[in-house]
Amino acid sequence: MKLEGIDILIKRTDREKTLSIFIERDGTVKVLAPKKATKEKIESIIISKQASIFSKLAKWKELNYGLVKRKFVNGQSFLYLGRNYRLNITKNQEEPLKIRRGMFCLDRMYLKEAEKHFKNFYKAKGLEKIEERLKLIETKFNKRPTSIKVLELKNRWASWTPNNTLNFHWKCAMAPVSVLDYIITHEMVHLKYPNHSKEFWNELDKKMPNYREQEEWLKRNGVKMGL
Repeated sequence: MKLEGIDILIKRTDREKTLSIFIERDGTVKVLAPKKATKEKIESIIISKQASIFSKLAKWKELNYGLVKRKFVNGQSFLYLGRNYRLNITKNQEEPLKIRRGMFCLDRMYLKEAEKHFKNFYKAKGLEKIEERLKLIETKFNKRPTSIKVLELKNRWASWTPNNTLNFHWKCAMAPVSVLDYIITHEMVHLKYPNHSKEFWNELDKKMPNYREQEEWLKRNGVKMGL
């Protein structure tokens, strides 16, 4: 569906009545609609919500003015656990990429594959940190995840699967630990409430009363978390 020249992606779900509209991190307008709702009904609701859609898109554009496209050159800064580390191109290093003396050190032999090595770094270090923080966070919960994975996710920071696997985007390793704790806690609540129902948000508020502060940090700074 198009709305004033804007493509609207409609996805049918098992929800009973409600229809949700949100903006993905890449600017895509996505609608989650009940399977039983007619096409005409869905389009009618979307049209009635167009003012809200345009407002959300304007907010998304405002936040994305801070988009950073990093280059793999000396002095370029890269995020890790909320801190900026300058890049230092080295030679004869025992591993392609590491943090040393407060800097990211990349062996010049691997410059052409720099993005791959940064992603591998974030995946490995991110998994270590998530497992470390999870040990503290999961004590608040009755259920435990079956497994933890750090990988490339399209437009989500993390996701829950029906077999209770928790997946995290490698970019999560760029966030401050307090924000990482929020992402982990958010997914842990999904073990009990798979959707974003009122009960879900109430439970999240109980487990992490300041979650809105961390959520806001992600909204404002998430665009900077990339390569």
